[in-house]
Amino acid sequence: MEDLVVSAEAESTDLDRLPVAVVGVRHVQFLTEDGAFEALGLEEAAERISKTTHLLVNRVVAARRLRLGFIRAFDALELYAFVRPARFCLPTVQGLRDALHIDMALESDEDRCLCVREIAKRLIADMEAQTYRYRAGGAKVAMMMARAAWPWGPLVLRAIETYADHSREDGLAVWSALTEWEDGGPPPQPGDDGVAPDEAKSRLAELLGEGSESREGQVRFAAAATHAFRPREFEEGPNLQLLEAGTGTGKTLGYIAPASVWAQKNDGAVWLSTYTKNLQRQLDQELSRLYPDPRIKAKRAVIRKGRENYACLLNIEETLRAVMMRAQAGPGGEQDRLLIGLVVRWARFTRDGDMIGGDFPSWLGGHFGAGRIAGLTDRRGECLYSACAHFRKCYIEKTARKAKHAELVVANHALVVAQAATRAGDPDLPKRLVFDEGHHVFEAADSAFSVHLSGLEGAELRRWLRGKESGGSTRARGLKSRIEELVVDDMDAKRLLDDVLEAARILPSDNWVGRVTGAAAMTRFENFLMLVRAQVLARSDARGLHSLEATTNDPIEGLTDAAHALAEALKSLALPMQALANALLRRLDEDAEVLDSGARGRLETSARSVKQRADMVATWAAMAEGFGGPLDDSFIEWLEVDRFDGRDRDMALCRHFVDPTKPFADVVLDQAHGVVITSATLRDKAADADDWSSADMRTGAQHLLIPPKRLSVPSPFDYKANTKVLIVGDVNKHDPKQVAAAYRSLFLASGGGALGLFTAISRLRATYEHIVGPLEDMDIPLYAQHVDPVDTATLVDIFRHEAHACLLGTDAVRDGVDVPGESLRLIVFDRVPWPR
Repeated sequence: MEDLVVSAEAESTDLDRLPVAVVGVRHVQFLTEDGAFEALGLEEAAERISKTTHLLVNRVVAARRLRLGFIRAFDALELYAFVRPARFCLPTVQGLRDALHIDMALESDEDRCLCVREIAKRLIADMEAQTYRYRAGGAKVAMMMARAAWPWGPLVLRAIETYADHSREDGLAVWSALTEWEDGGPPPQPGDDGVAPDEAKSRLAELLGEGSESREGQVRFAAAATHAFRPREFEEGPNLQLLEAGTGTGKTLGYIAPASVWAQKNDGAVWLSTYTKNLQRQLDQELSRLYPDPRIKAKRAVIRKGRENYACLLNIEETLRAVMMRAQAGPGGEQDRLLIGLVVRWARFTRDGDMIGGDFPSWLGGHFGAGRIAGLTDRRGECLYSACAHFRKCYIEKTARKAKHAELVVANHALVVAQAATRAGDPDLPKRLVFDEGHHVFEAADSAFSVHLSGLEGAELRRWLRGKESGGSTRARGLKSRIEELVVDDMDAKRLLDDVLEAARILPSDNWVGRVTGAAAMTRFENFLMLVRAQVLARSDARGLHSLEATTNDPIEGLTDAAHALAEALKSLALPMQALANALLRRLDEDAEVLDSGARGRLETSARSVKQRADMVATWAAMAEGFGGPLDDSFIEWLEVDRFDGRDRDMALCRHFVDPTKPFADVVLDQAHGVVITSATLRDKAADADDWSSADMRTGAQHLLIPPKRLSVPSPFDYKANTKVLIVGDVNKHDPKQVAAAYRSLFLASGGGALGLFTAISRLRATYEHIVGPLEDMDIPLYAQHVDPVDTATLVDIFRHEAHACLLGTDAVRDGVDVPGESLRLIVFDRVPWPR
């Protein structure tokens, strides 16, 4: 182990003598190396922490509170991520304490200092234990991180000397340790046995367990949902059940019960779709009731998300190679090496490779930058499929294959609609669906079926086709590098590929925003965007930081001609793209007997990807060609300038369906056999109690030939008896100090457990600055979206976990969030957040 010894100084590091800091918003509590407690103000504390490496929790939050750009620290969170990869913990002292099952009180900052030290000791002791389960490959990763000046490096290396024989395994090359998926025959078509109401009720009772509270509404809900799990009676539409269930009904278990019975009886999959990732994660947790054995759950319940959520092993490998080469070249890049070290540790032990909302430590985005982490996912649409060296170990491919054999697939509305729209006729598309948060089906459909002829989308398409054209990442692969070997002996296809890449020059290239805003457009596409921007600025109030919109009426001089010129250029791109897609499909058909499964899958996927984008370009061309003329009554169009912090970042001609539930009904509902759409708010409550017209309009039910069945189940909660609604009328809502004072008084009166909801981020931040100190003085933690460098889902988890904490947030905290028990005692709205 001589190569593991970093320095004599490192060997002498003693956890008992490491100074500890607990950083608050007004002061910092220290536990010195001599064992003395000392409290200092932020300015004095910042000077000390910037000079001496302290043991603390969450160095990024600490640095922000101390107003330091970066601090070197023994961060217990980073040690936890290394020692217990892919294991959940909240990024707080209390979260780490509970994850490690440490029995220590946290009644004061002194207690927290002692607890932080105990957390570090426990984690180091974990690595030294003979029963340590995450040791494989750890030595190589720790050595790289130690050489990148990771403060924990020497201590970790010393701890893993107890299993030096494992150091030969290259933990950095994580892909070498992962198992491959195996090719198997496609699953048979599921059976068509129905689910009786009594079967659903019986399964519901099993899920709830003995002694649990019986809710009449939940039982009625589960029984009614079986309509979607009976054999379809007509070819013209699904068995559609609209279920409105008030908050507290328990609708999640209410639909899991009949869905799981149907899946097991028919050897098929039911897809459970949500709108928010918060509910997707909560649904996954509820499925542990159905599958208490994690090994069985891993086979029978699968989480499906878009490809951009999953780690790409090729991106990880190329990033690792780049940071190691940079390390050899000289100093610098230490943060990149620390991040990739923690990533490969996680990648070795992750459940499914989900980096966005899965078991990846979400707080790492705040530590190392969300952009760095996003760059490790498959977000660019550049997958090489079977040509990738890691294809048979790919997280995405594994998850897609598991979903084919699963019983329950937890997905989201966007993925379900996108798959139905792009893979029409695919036998693998789900035939039994549950849409939870059904009031968002309209928005999901609107997003899926709208078309934006925009600069950002054009530039993204150019990069997808031509790759990176000027510097930057070497991982930006163009279409040629992805499919060239597929058409190497097909001269027509090679010619079409060249034609596509040449025609793609019409699309916006690097720095297009600067040229468009600077009246220096280089192509017909950029010229069109420049004139779109000019019309929007001329027709709207350009003051302020917000995005701008304008109608397409009475176009300014030159805009219509620019649109028509762009249409011709887009047609010249769409035609060879469509021909190339057909050539790939023809190759798939003609060479079917000699193609192996990998090449066949790659050809099929490539053809589908090219065709999908060719259809989009053809739609763009039609929009541009028809600009200035009459528009089909089914659509609405407008011009838009998208801004961020007052800076233009995109310009677009936008086209949306007036009623996006029409294509949703055609593409999704009509192709299914049974569908449940449920929510607490499907209908307009102002309407008659028996009037479901608003629910039919929002869900697409009005477009089906077969009418749905409908049921409304009231909430079991007696809101009138158990809730007080206070309308504060003596506060000037335009005065940030008065608003903040009201929030402070209310939060202090409730003793924490309060959620503050805002309709504007600026007001949220102003309120936070005014009240965070007084609340800390009363030992009430305050967290805030858009302030704390922590993702929203984790903030909600912290709020749920700490019974006396308060949280400030916007609509992302309001929708699809479940905070049971004492953790939520008060909700304060600064403005009414719903549409008038």
